[in-house]
Amino acid sequence: HFSQDAGLISAFENGEDIHTKTASNVFNISTELVSSEMRRSAKIVNFGIMYGAGAFRMSQELGIPRADASAFIETYFKTYPGIKNYIDTTIEKAKTDKYVETILGRRRPVWDANSDNGLRRKAAERMAINMPIQGSAAEMIKIAMINIHSEMKSLSMQSKLILQIHDELLFEVPASEKSELQLLVIDKMENAMQLSVPLVVDFGSGNSWLEAH
Repeated sequence: HFSQDAGLISAFENGEDIHTKTASNVFNISTELVSSEMRRSAKIVNFGIMYGAGAFRMSQELGIPRADASAFIETYFKTYPGIKNYIDTTIEKAKTDKYVETILGRRRPVWDANSDNGLRRKAAERMAINMPIQGSAAEMIKIAMINIHSEMKSLSMQSKLILQIHDELLFEVPASEKSELQLLVIDKMENAMQLSVPLVVDFGSGNSWLEAH
């Protein structure tokens, strides 16, 4: 949604596994030929780049030479130019405005994006890149929680929202309400925000949190 990258949006709209898709593009092979190791590498790159990881960090994570990691990142940005554009424009905004913001407009100050100290500047850039994404995700789950609670209350349900773990919600549910709650929660989570890509919610159930996974 933030990058508006056509390739990524298409992959999400078509329900593709984004890590397999990235591996296919970066290694220039069909998705059917992507190995679990290739997918793991693509997953590290997908998340690592959004956390501002550079070639040195990526080489450590992937266990490959730094030059190979640099080539990996370069190929990734060629494959998904929208992400590179998002990173560049976000850093430029941080340098100019001294803040970045979430979808709903919450701001976080960024004071060191123009720092002469390289370590401080890089840390500020990583924070600036990541905050709009993580901050908007936090807004999204909170909106979903409010809407779910309101609906459960209006329906006088006995089910209880017990815990939020990152992008996951944990409920205790009477057997008689399981199907109804499942549909309710999926609907409220998938429609918490209207983005450029579909939000897809998985679910599980069991007698314990472990079983539910």
